[in-house]
Amino acid sequence: MDAGLLSKDLHLGLGCGVCHKGNGDAQDKDEAHKGMIKRPSDDLETCGKCHGKITATYGKSLHYTTAGQRHGVIGRFSKEETSLFDKQVFEQSCRSCHASCGDCHVKSPPVSGISLGLIAGHKFVKKNEGKTCAFCHGGRVYPEYIGEYGGSTDVHYQKGMMCLECHKESELHGDGQRYMTKQEVRQRPRCTGCHEPLKSDKVRTQVAHTLHKDKASCYACHAAGEYRDCYGCHLGTGATSKPAFTLGKNPRYPKEVTTLRLIPTVRDTFAKAGIKMENYDALPNYWNTPAHTIRKRTDRTRNCDACHADPKNFLTSETLVKDGSKANVGLIVVPKPLNR
Repeated sequence: MDAGLLSKDLHLGLGCGVCHKGNGDAQDKDEAHKGMIKRPSDDLETCGKCHGKITATYGKSLHYTTAGQRHGVIGRFSKEETSLFDKQVFEQSCRSCHASCGDCHVKSPPVSGISLGLIAGHKFVKKNEGKTCAFCHGGRVYPEYIGEYGGSTDVHYQKGMMCLECHKESELHGDGQRYMTKQEVRQRPRCTGCHEPLKSDKVRTQVAHTLHKDKASCYACHAAGEYRDCYGCHLGTGATSKPAFTLGKNPRYPKEVTTLRLIPTVRDTFAKAGIKMENYDALPNYWNTPAHTIRKRTDRTRNCDACHADPKNFLTSETLVKDGSKANVGLIVVPKPLNR
């Protein structure tokens, strides 16, 4: 605790016991800490006493419910397996990743037993993406964005933009609607929210965007570097990873070619919990991913042959993950040759 903050931060001026409980009148350390709550914001009502409007929506947000993790895998389960998953896996494991108010505004949350500690000496900070967003999303998104993974710094980061430039407060705190997946969130960022593809004065650019409209995502052409793919996730032991760059059909919108990321759920991921995943082949192992390695110019924007004559980045039957879901085959796309 930085004692200098006591008179500067409104929260600290209220006294420790307002949030942490314990016995503020006791002179003995052990007595003073009896009944102390280490992470008071795990109970949203603590922050809700003053920030009721925010906590009312945040309690339904994906950051708090972690419903996206559950929804992403239960399609592989039978009804009985879903019930088993909810009791033995989701509540015991997945739910541990939910973010409380303090995880973003006071102290970085523990990830795999590691924490960066207080963000600024117990000061309540409005935002610090490097210690909050980066810590939870540091396995894939953040290091890709700043160029530490994949070798290509995202042009938005290069221009000084951080997470909250695109991901607005209403998205992080929730809008009062309970969503099952981030795909349902109305306020999520879209490239076209800032960029008008057909506004360019260059004829080549206009033609390229017109021909590929609704056929290729922005990422398919403008994602520059490799991103992290994860393999062989098992309950209690995690997964391994390596860099990749894969193009294929968008499993959520098959008419579109986009960047795909391998999701590490294998057939025996939840075997320790007695879940065989009877419907494993109902979902693919690859999902469309908004790669955070965006550049204006990439190999595919400079030369049409990078896609239409060279299929090296495209998902093929030979490059499919071994013993993966049968649904993966449906994501393979063969680029059409150009008429010259």
